[in-house]
Parts: sequence; structure tokens; C-alpha cells
Amino acid sequence: MKILISDAFDPSLVGRLQKYGEVTDDKSQVSTADVVLIRSKTKCTKEYIDAAPNLKLIIRGGVGLDNIDLDYAASKKIKVHNTPTASSVAVAELAFALMLALPNNVVKAHNSMVEGKWLKKELQRTELFQKTLGIVGCGRIGTLVAKRAKGFDMTVYGCDKAEIHSEYISVKIVIQELIGKCDYLSLHLPLTKDTEGIINKNLIAKMKDGIYIVNTGRGKTVVEEDIVDGLRSGKIAGYATDVYYSDPPENSPLLNAPNVLLTPHIGASTKENLLRIGDVIVELVDDFVNGKL
Repeated sequence: MKILISDAFDPSLVGRLQKYGEVTDDKSQVSTADVVLIRSKTKCTKEYIDAAPNLKLIIRGGVGLDNIDLDYAASKKIKVHNTPTASSVAVAELAFALMLALPNNVVKAHNSMVEGKWLKKELQRTELFQKTLGIVGCGRIGTLVAKRAKGFDMTVYGCDKAEIHSEYISVKIVIQELIGKCDYLSLHLPLTKDTEGIINKNLIAKMKDGIYIVNTGRGKTVVEEDIVDGLRSGKIAGYATDVYYSDPPENSPLLNAPNVLLTPHIGASTKENLLRIGDVIVELVDDFVNGKL
């Protein structure tokens, strides 16, 4: 059996998988791979799958599966699995780091200092204490963000299509019931036909003036042009994101927008998380080899 590691994982994964067969990171060998391991960069499109006639299993190290043509994989009897539990803490911590850094002008303060400026009066901060946080998408990651927010004495509301019972979030089904109450909004949505572009000018108009928005879910769940318009008008006080329409973003209006904080899709890129992802992948490969998957 040949296992192709197509994206970046913890280096120890190679050695851990060698007992199951040949392990390579040479992407040109996709045509002979039985198992492909991917994260966000590799796109398992119809063309990619057709180029891998031996492919039997795709494992996505992470949560979302929108970079895999699931229907076509199923038609080829290719099993697809992800590692949904492994990345939750890493992404939740980044979301909260962005939520802290954005209203506290941490990046602006640092950049001004290394430029020899002393902008003590100019860089006013805003606290999280006793503010209202709205979480859109209340799965594992959203719930962990809510748990951390409670430690800052924030009031937390959530929106999810599923019925969620949590001591940390008061969940509503309709986003319009949530949006007007929030000082901060944290997005943790998968990309589906229902969520694509859900944060748009119509919804932004219903938000509180001066809202801060953090997105560590999927880039296409917001309309970037509408976010930028909101930033320029002051309706949105700041937008922090780890996700974009493409990796890296091409011609994104966010790159030249005011009051943004941008990170290069590093939500899952903690050393601890990569080890956890590796643990799950080894279990999945072992189950596959032994006919248990």
C-alpha cells in the first residue's frame, strides 16, 4: 500500500505510518497512491481523483471537507474521513486570540513601536468584559470559544441550525434574533449552500454599530466586499480572519481594508494539534488496513 502525504503534517507521521506500507510526500506519485492525506492546500477535485486510479481512502487532517468532491469520491467508492475533534482547541484559541488582539490594537501598537512611534493616546483599547458575544455555528469549536468567553464575563448567545444544549451558550435558530445584540461576532460555520455569503450587507445593516467580527470558519461565508464597506463606513469596527476565498487570497479587498487583522489560515497549525491529527490518522489507517473503517 502507498500512502501519499500531500500537505504539511507533523514530521513524525511518516515514521508512524511506515508499518502500513510505502509513505511518500512526492505529489507526482498520486497515480499510484492508495491513501492520500491532505489538509487545506490539496483540492481533491474530480480531476485529482481521476488522476489517482488506485485511490481508496482520503483523510483530511482538519474539520471541513469542502476541498473534496464528496459525491465524486463516493461514486468511485473512495472512503473519505476527517479529524473533527483534533483541531477544536487550536482553532478556538486562535479565534479568541484574534478577538483580544483586534479591539486592543495589539498589532498596530507593536508596529508603531518598531517604527519608533509612541502612540499611547492614539491607540484606544476596548474591553471584552461584560460585552455580548454572538457565536454563529455552535459545534465543538464554537462551544469552546463560548467557554473561554465566560471567563471574561461576556454574555454569550449562539446561532445554530441544530438544537444545542450548553451551559455556555444560549442558542437561537434564527440569526436575525441574535445579530442586533452583539458587540462581537465569532463565525464557526462550514461552507454549504445555506451558509455561503450569509454575512452580507443586509445582515450587516442589522448589526450593532461598531461590531467586531472574527472568522475562523470559512472565508466564503462572508461577502468580503460587504465587510470592507462596513469597515470603511464604521459600521464594523474591526474584522479579523484566518480564512479567505482562496489560500492565499488573490485580489481580496480585505488586503487593503482598514481595521483588519489577517492571519494565513493557521487555525489548526499548533504543534499540539498536528500531533493530535497524526494520532487520529494513524487510527484511521489502522482501521482501514484491518477492514474496520
